[in-house]
Amino acid sequence: MDSHKSDEHVGRARFAYSMGAFGHDAFYALLSTYFIMYVTSHLFNSGNKAFDDHMVLIVTTIIAVLRIIELLIDPMIGNAIDRTNTRWGKFKPWVVGGGIISAVILAALFTPLGGLSVSSPYLYLVLFAVLYIVMDIFYSFNDVGFWSMLPALSFNSHERDKIATFARVGSTVGAQIVTLVIMPMVLFFSVKQNGGTGDDRGWFIFAAIVAAVAAITAIGVGLGTNEKKSLLRENKEQTKLKDVFKILIKNDQLFSIAMSYLFYTTGITMVNSMETYYFTYILGNSKALSILGGLNTIVGVISVLTFPLFTSKISRRKLFYGSIAVLALGLIVFAFAGQSLALVLVGAELFFIPQPLVFLVVLMTITDSVEYGQLKLGHRDESLTLSVRPLLDKFAGAVSGWIIGPTAIAAGMTAGATASTVSAAGVMKFKLVMFLAPAILLVISVLIFNRKVKLDEKMHAKIVAELEQTWGKQFNKTADDNEGAKEATPTKPGVTEIPAPVAGTVVDLKNVSDPAFANGNMGQGFAIKPSDGKVYAPFSGTVRATFSTRHAVGLVSDTGVALLIHIGIDTVKLHGTGFVTYFNKGQHVEKGQELMEFWDPTIKKAGLDDTVIVTVTNSEEFDFKQLITADQTVTAKDNVMEVTKKDTEK
Repeated sequence: MDSHKSDEHVGRARFAYSMGAFGHDAFYALLSTYFIMYVTSHLFNSGNKAFDDHMVLIVTTIIAVLRIIELLIDPMIGNAIDRTNTRWGKFKPWVVGGGIISAVILAALFTPLGGLSVSSPYLYLVLFAVLYIVMDIFYSFNDVGFWSMLPALSFNSHERDKIATFARVGSTVGAQIVTLVIMPMVLFFSVKQNGGTGDDRGWFIFAAIVAAVAAITAIGVGLGTNEKKSLLRENKEQTKLKDVFKILIKNDQLFSIAMSYLFYTTGITMVNSMETYYFTYILGNSKALSILGGLNTIVGVISVLTFPLFTSKISRRKLFYGSIAVLALGLIVFAFAGQSLALVLVGAELFFIPQPLVFLVVLMTITDSVEYGQLKLGHRDESLTLSVRPLLDKFAGAVSGWIIGPTAIAAGMTAGATASTVSAAGVMKFKLVMFLAPAILLVISVLIFNRKVKLDEKMHAKIVAELEQTWGKQFNKTADDNEGAKEATPTKPGVTEIPAPVAGTVVDLKNVSDPAFANGNMGQGFAIKPSDGKVYAPFSGTVRATFSTRHAVGLVSDTGVALLIHIGIDTVKLHGTGFVTYFNKGQHVEKGQELMEFWDPTIKKAGLDDTVIVTVTNSEEFDFKQLITADQTVTAKDNVMEVTKKDTEK
């Protein structure tokens, strides 16, 4: 019965969180891609074109400036969430509250605010700026809170991965379904079709529906999920924007991938945001945008789910170049498609297909740069490093929106315009911005990636191996970086028994196939040829070293023994596939507590050695006695070795 209830809670949390991602990204798609279309095409229609164009320029500039200002506020938003402590949890109040408030305001922004945009335009601009920045701030609270709560939903890494996968699917569908339904629904609710652009009524009703979905799904996250409380997430150091820039400057690989991604995402965002204009003012068939939205929804989900298959066959670097090649081909076809719907769809789809793959390649490289920075700088800056990508996306959105306003004005694609009224010169101006400018940005992105980004799977594996060799020797000298300034655990006199962390057959350490372990560079210890996939804590102590690949863990006993448990050889190449962890860094665990679980067939299928290696990384401080010799079968409770603190006074 308890198991049944647990399964129900897990299923409910997955569904609620994935639907939250659906509503979250539907909201963002409406805000980042289609709100600017409403501003340029419908908001200002006084009959005075010069005045209307002037107002459009002012509004698009306000939006861009406020979005850039909001980037400066983002770190403070994260700090405010970190300090939150309510009966409902740390994140849910912001997810729900931020989701509702931002949704209500966004719907209001899809109106002329009671006609003020014409009757009192400058009062409108003031109210617009106030409403927009309030909406953007509360959306950011919702955004940061939503994605930050994932670790709080489960301590089980396998369950986190499942929730994250469901969320990625939900977010992909949410973002693309807006493209699928926007123009048919806008036109359906519009009194006047206006050459396929709809009217104020149609845009407002559609915006209200999306806003309602975003608010309802945010409430669903609040009702359907349960935050797991942990002291490990309390009393974090405050994140400051200047700290992000410091990490960017010092971590050259993070800086390189960030610069490559900045040019890439700006170019991609420009094209994606201008597709609605192309279908409306060049094709003259805005409803056909639904076909593209439907294709993108299907392809986006497939891309997310098949990414592990791609990376298991080819390197991320080759996947990046291949994806950019397909994307460039699509951009060329799209640029020369003219008014052929078939060619436009082929070009647009070729342009879209690689985008989720490039995003995941960049995300994995940024994640790997955490360990790169840890090795180079001597401290781990995980949260700061992972905050870089969202900042780049928001900056790209601000720049893209700033460019689209003047482009629409120059091309004649503003209020009252239709496909028949846009001149050939206007079409050419529009295409230069939509296709040539992004192409230049993509070339710059590829050049930076090719010349500066050196961090790949092999380099990351070497870095992790070096970190494994050094962490135990350093932990007594320096405090744990992520946990703040704390004293290290001193070694204490006496004997510490070390049982096998996993059931299997004992192997002499000198006989394992990894030279770094076999020659003693990683410390003295033993190995186990496993007969089971469950790994248990051999003693009571603190988790001091964790790895994003989940193939190893570093423990420090309460008596100061630094122990590395390493699952398999070269298993860092699996990037966490087949491994589940049940701990967080800094957590105190008890002897016999399950730490990890691994799926042995996954290791063997990859052609890797599944031998579990156990070494004391501060071996120089201890004397060792082997209790069970090689080739003997042991359980996870059998003592294999005992270590005794050396008498340094002799």
